[in-house]
Amino acid sequence: MKPEDLKKAPKLFCESINVGYTPEYFVMALSSGAQANIYSLTPQHLKRLREYLSHQITQYEKEHGEIKADWNPNVVSPVQRLSPPSELS
Repeated sequence: MKPEDLKKAPKLFCESINVGYTPEYFVMALSSGAQANIYSLTPQHLKRLREYLSHQITQYEKEHGEIKADWNPNVVSPVQRLSPPSELS
């Protein structure tokens, strides 16, 4: 996708991301309100996605400063699942 195509594409704010997996693939759901897009990825593709996102975050922080965002898997909001992962899972 060309950068100018990305600027023109319709956008939704992603309120929630949920990931599940089997030995063969990962399933990632990105939701906005009552709408969701669900993607299946191989473990290798998901790992490359993680590396790409890490690279993009590093570039962003070089330009705009550190992003302050602590991850707490036990925070429950209306858009998250009812039983979030515990510290042991």
